[in-house]
Amino acid sequence: MQWLAYNFATGYYYSPKLLIIPNFPKTLSVSLLSSIFVSAMRLRRPAGIATCDQEADWSISKTHKRRWRLAFTVIYFTRALTSISKKLVLDKKGPVLRSLSYVAIEVQPPIDEAISSVDQPAIFLNVDPNTFAEMVRDKNFVSLSQFGGVNEIALILRTDLKDGVNGSEAGLNERKNVFGVNKFQKPPAKRFFSFLLEAFKDKIILILVACAVLSLAFGIKQHGWKDGWYDGGSIIVAVFLVVIVSAVTNFRQSRQFQKLSEKSSDIRVEVVRDGRRGPISIFEVVVGDIVYLKIGDQIPADGLFLEGHSLKVDESSMTGESDHIEINERTPFMLSGTKVTDGFGFMLVTSVGMNTAWGQMMSSINRDLNEETPLQARLNKLSSYIGKVGLSVAALVLLVLLIRYFTGNTKDDMGKREFNGSQTDSGDIMNSVVGIVAAAVTIIVVAIPEGLPLAVTLTLAYSMKRMMADHAMVRKLSACETMGSATIICTDKTGTLTLNEMKVTEVWLGKEVNDDTSLDMAGNVHKLLQQAVALNTTGAVYKAHSSSVLEISGSPTEKAILSWAMLDLGMNMEEVKQNYETIRVEAFNSVKKRSGVLVKRKSDKTLHTHWKGAAEMILALCSTFYDTAGMLKALGEEERLQFEIIIKNMAAKSLRCIAFAHKERVDEGGLVPQNLEENGLTFLGLVGLKDPCRPGVKVAVESCKAAGVHIKMITGDNVHTARAIAIECGILHPDENLDNEVVIEGVQFRNYSPEERMEKINRIHVMARSALSTSF
Repeated sequence: MQWLAYNFATGYYYSPKLLIIPNFPKTLSVSLLSSIFVSAMRLRRPAGIATCDQEADWSISKTHKRRWRLAFTVIYFTRALTSISKKLVLDKKGPVLRSLSYVAIEVQPPIDEAISSVDQPAIFLNVDPNTFAEMVRDKNFVSLSQFGGVNEIALILRTDLKDGVNGSEAGLNERKNVFGVNKFQKPPAKRFFSFLLEAFKDKIILILVACAVLSLAFGIKQHGWKDGWYDGGSIIVAVFLVVIVSAVTNFRQSRQFQKLSEKSSDIRVEVVRDGRRGPISIFEVVVGDIVYLKIGDQIPADGLFLEGHSLKVDESSMTGESDHIEINERTPFMLSGTKVTDGFGFMLVTSVGMNTAWGQMMSSINRDLNEETPLQARLNKLSSYIGKVGLSVAALVLLVLLIRYFTGNTKDDMGKREFNGSQTDSGDIMNSVVGIVAAAVTIIVVAIPEGLPLAVTLTLAYSMKRMMADHAMVRKLSACETMGSATIICTDKTGTLTLNEMKVTEVWLGKEVNDDTSLDMAGNVHKLLQQAVALNTTGAVYKAHSSSVLEISGSPTEKAILSWAMLDLGMNMEEVKQNYETIRVEAFNSVKKRSGVLVKRKSDKTLHTHWKGAAEMILALCSTFYDTAGMLKALGEEERLQFEIIIKNMAAKSLRCIAFAHKERVDEGGLVPQNLEENGLTFLGLVGLKDPCRPGVKVAVESCKAAGVHIKMITGDNVHTARAIAIECGILHPDENLDNEVVIEGVQFRNYSPEERMEKINRIHVMARSALSTSF
């Protein structure tokens, strides 16, 4: 590290160590000397630090001296004006002790030295979180290039691109303190008093309060304090109870909804820390984290693309554009809240929480937690209608009674006319009028069904509480009504009906199926299977130095296959990867049902294509196979039929069949193929993965059937696997005839006309090989 020293007050001097500039501004973005370009400026107690792009030539010419004098003059007069404006304050508070401020220019240290200082917590004090936030939000390529690209930003954030950030609690807390946490500020929750006021704003309640006051006043007027308060007081107590119960119910519903919302938002994401990849809560993601993304994942924070293949993102939630954006080195910006629609990759987190556009948008949304359910809306409408009718009838009765009274058509208990013009005492007139008004008020009180909507709210809230006890998350009370009207439930298989805990239970090699997953095999096939698993996977394996336990991360399918290869095949994943260079990757998608990779062996430069995916899909691409002795055989129609029977039998045991295929060729002059070869492959073998059904699923399905609700399963597995699992879960009966189109494939359903779909929809119970575009 080199420094140069210079002081305006005492004259010019320099050394290879330090450059000191008193009273210099906090930011700097100019060329100080001919060979120094200042690319960034930060403040370090109390000096600023500017990073230089190249080694400095510290010779100072007369031109540069004049520039420094001019800069000093401008700064001097600025500070003089500031001093004058504060003169009165200084006179009152006395003299203020001042010390010179300094600017230090630091030449960027070597990369090794920068990485070694990762654990220094003070290193983040000079990094402005808004700079990175604005760069990603605006997709500013100029700003990215000024920082030196993604790799330089990783250095600034002290992130190792292979091992990730330091996962210690102190290191993570330091990042949270500087860059914030990955949570957005929610609108303040309503207090109980707010719900109380809302309950009092109801028109029916206001009418009842007015009636209660009138009834209380008239009752006391007629019967005195001892007996006159009964009717009015009873109405007030009833109104008070309705308001309190309604406010308490809505308040508890609001708090319950907030807890459910937080729980549903707490999704799991995979990050790399201390060299290991594992799942954490989205709220625990910090700036500098390396996040692994795959199809269907929500991007947890703003960041930059590091590496990946075929990665596409749906940014419609942020930009409104429906087109999927391809993410790569040329377009590396990734926005929080968007969805991964294709491919996989790694990103470097640069902004979290309120420093992201998603966080700012979500914090400004004030959700209406008191949305009326359809039933409540109808009952409120009915109550309002009845109330209006009651008011009309009460007004009519009041008018008729007043006319009868003042026309002398009413008589008292003695048979005399109650009103006789000027002969009637004013007190008697007042008492009679009060009695007439009290009768009208009584009609209003009796006519308005103020307890009907409250009774429905209480019933739905109670149902919601019971459903939560069964681990059913009810976000809206209207869902209770909707589910009460449901007659068909369409459900996924993986993770819903099953545990989503895969395990290899059967292995096929050379026309033979074996329950022993660690069976002996020919050496060439053994090596090819190790390569097929290690090179064509999105999973990762981590082994701590102090432990022999393997930590495997990835999707349940990838974890099961990696576990089988590590334990039964003796695969060393790192060793296999070191011998090959990845050239091209085709990520798994729900249409092709397979993933592939093109690699080059470093020793002889030969090209190897590996495919992995649904067994029947991979089999269709193959023209040869290896037998149990490791000999290459032609795949004729007879052999192909035998393989299809093997796949069908494995699928009938509710096993998910994953096959592996391979092709080798010589590198033709260094030309990289645009696409992976899909013809003339060699079939290596297949594995059967078992995903057990969840406990209690069969009982739940039978309960739904007893209640008149039909269950339909939609899955990406083949027909035979889907049927076997449907039988295991109780959706299908073992003797059910498949000829009636009870189980069909998604492509078959898509080819139906709308009329045919409506005609056959009730017969279909299982849809296999379905895609996102397939829907009932």
